[in-house]
Amino acid sequence: MNDGTLGDSGVDETRVQSIEGPELREAVTLDEREEVGDGDDELRKLLVPDVSTLPITPPSSVEFNFDVYFAPDFIKPGHDQYVYRHPNGLCVIGLAPTHLAFKGEGGITAVDFNVGKFDRSQKKVTGKRKRRSLFNFQNAQHFESNTALCKVSTNKDSYIVRCCVKGSLLEVNDKLIKQPALLNSSADREGYIAIIMPKAQDWVKIKGSLLSLEEYKRLREPNRTTETI
Repeated sequence: MNDGTLGDSGVDETRVQSIEGPELREAVTLDEREEVGDGDDELRKLLVPDVSTLPITPPSSVEFNFDVYFAPDFIKPGHDQYVYRHPNGLCVIGLAPTHLAFKGEGGITAVDFNVGKFDRSQKKVTGKRKRRSLFNFQNAQHFESNTALCKVSTNKDSYIVRCCVKGSLLEVNDKLIKQPALLNSSADREGYIAIIMPKAQDWVKIKGSLLSLEEYKRLREPNRTTETI
């Protein structure tokens, strides 16, 4: 018989019976909602980044796919070049936007790969991919970092573009022979100069002499202010 007294468990059985039904179900449902809510918060943190931690501008396709380095004043003052290194080790070589060749009126008007002892554009390299992203190239010429790749000309001057990294020359961008204007419009993409594969041990030494993107910007844009949201 239930007389409203405490049962053997020490719980007011009358009170327990009185909250059974809608009130109890509502309490249980509320607990479930809180658990689901906690799960949603965790999922939201994983899927939606914190805006305060995002960069002011998103990375470019080059910055996303390559490690970006620069060789300022390479051999001569104002001869700034870039080195974009892919995760597979290949290095794309080109002219940095602050290179002297871009400062003259009309920009670059001609590109000549016939430098040194042979025409770089005539040397074709063949090869195949080996295991673990290694490559075995045949007929590749091995150059030092200061070896000339080509000569770019403006209306008044000419400049020698160099390898910047020690390694095997795999390809030059022979499109530039007929379309030198690619250097003026997209030197960091379609207007690249060459692709070189350095050895792993050589890259470690080379990397120490190059500047990161931020270091390059600080060097060439000393008055650049940090943008704020």
